[in-house]
Amino acid sequence: MIRTLAVVGTGLIGTSVALAASGRGVTVFLSDRDPVAARTAAALGAGLAEPPPAPVDLAVLAVPPSQVAGALLELQERRSARYYTDVASVKADAEQVVLRRAPEPFRFVGGHPMAGREWSGPMAARGDLLRGRTWALTPSPLTSEGALERALELVSLCGAVPVVTRSAAHDGAVALTSHVPHLLASLMAARLRDSTAGMRRFAGPGVRDVTRIARGDSRLWGDILRSNAGSVVGVAREVQADLARLVTALEALADPEGPGRDEGMRVLVDVLDRGITGVERLAESGPGAAAGSAPRGEPPEVWVAVRERPGELARLLALLGDRVAAETVSVGADGPTGLRARFAVPPECVDALLDRLAAGGWSAGRAERGEAARLTAGAGG
Repeated sequence: MIRTLAVVGTGLIGTSVALAASGRGVTVFLSDRDPVAARTAAALGAGLAEPPPAPVDLAVLAVPPSQVAGALLELQERRSARYYTDVASVKADAEQVVLRRAPEPFRFVGGHPMAGREWSGPMAARGDLLRGRTWALTPSPLTSEGALERALELVSLCGAVPVVTRSAAHDGAVALTSHVPHLLASLMAARLRDSTAGMRRFAGPGVRDVTRIARGDSRLWGDILRSNAGSVVGVAREVQADLARLVTALEALADPEGPGRDEGMRVLVDVLDRGITGVERLAESGPGAAAGSAPRGEPPEVWVAVRERPGELARLLALLGDRVAAETVSVGADGPTGLRARFAVPPECVDALLDRLAAGGWSAGRAERGEAARLTAGAGG
């Protein structure tokens, strides 16, 4: 039974796992290369931003794919946990390194919860992010029954649905269902980079749906795509072949006197029909997250000092309610024992929100430019 958990890496997925586990009574210890990220996750109520006093029941490596094996080797050498898993979206490369070099490879099982958002970082995390989502587990030939049992228990704690598979099969599947789609979203979004305001006026739900995921962290996605390049390139070549056929068809259709218009139309309709069939096969997966709205202007910002106590940042977010989306809040250090949250607020809500924060004992202020001007004084919660 999992009573203690270590989460190494407090980004979107790591913090979401920690929130779900701590919500079920598990004692969670948080760490991150960026101490502020770990402290932010702790202030959200995800756990304690401190080393565990003894080996934990399970350690979760929520780091980029290329860092999984190194992090596992380091933790196993310190005997930090009884068992280990990860949440990276590429499995085969890390598994091979673990099998060759890990002191106790039988204590590790690869994992990948199939969930995410276009936002990154602990402020985008949610305790229910993984609920109902597929969670791939990729035991190696040496993975022990105990390691798999602990990983399955973690999946259950998070409300996800486990699917046990092999690492190579997983990597081939996500190349098609996740990695190449992200590349295509980025390619389409890049076309909009130099678009005019007049052109963007015609942007509707279609282009927003297609480009939504292009907002993802470029360094993390670069690591993912590099780690799974062998599988991604095969899918990319198939898309390239289809695109080449499509371009030829469109060129024929653009020539009103050309002899290839009928064939061009046949190719075009074939591509569209195959797309419809593909979407129908995804119907059982349910609808995706709604596309984010486009930014409009630069609304004023507010800062709030947050004492570094478990759940304190979560209490602030509850007070803000639906006025502020958690993923739009930036958090930085405010001295050795505090955090400072900063976020945009609709202009008409600023004064009322500052009054409400002051009444609740929060230290807050308007931060329109440069350093925030302290407007209210309080006990910081």
